[in-house]
Amino acid sequence: MTTFHQLTATSLSGEPVPMADYAGKVVLVVNTASHCGFTPQYAGLETLYQKYAAQGLVVLGFPCNQFGNQEPGSANDIAQTCHINYGVSFPMFEKVEVNGTAAHPLFHYLKKALPGILGERIKWNFTKFLIGRDGKPIKRFAPFTTPEKMEAAIVSALKS
Repeated sequence: MTTFHQLTATSLSGEPVPMADYAGKVVLVVNTASHCGFTPQYAGLETLYQKYAAQGLVVLGFPCNQFGNQEPGSANDIAQTCHINYGVSFPMFEKVEVNGTAAHPLFHYLKKALPGILGERIKWNFTKFLIGRDGKPIKRFAPFTTPEKMEAAIVSALKS
């Protein structure tokens, strides 16, 4: 069976990034969108990243256009929204699908490990997956769960 650290994704700038690069870190994977009601969560995600990066937290953003055409732009458009509007400094990846047969392998893996209320589907943008230092998925958070409400779970994972 594939593990988180065996997977690879492509950065927003087009570079392959092995998830093994994050071994020993607590990872928060988020499917994002630039034109979503939850888009302001970028600011809270960046706050968590800045607050806990030195302790081993990394946030990984995966833009997705599968929900209401809320991420229609190019990689450059996505980068502008993230960096200019929200000050995002955490790693962002190329646009992916999170549901269906074309879903990125990372999301196939995470949905199987941590099914939600729709089973092995993602309901909407800003679904979040917390992964422990050992690469094991710990907890799934709904889109409406704000970054601030995840802080206790992140702190707990950082202590493990």
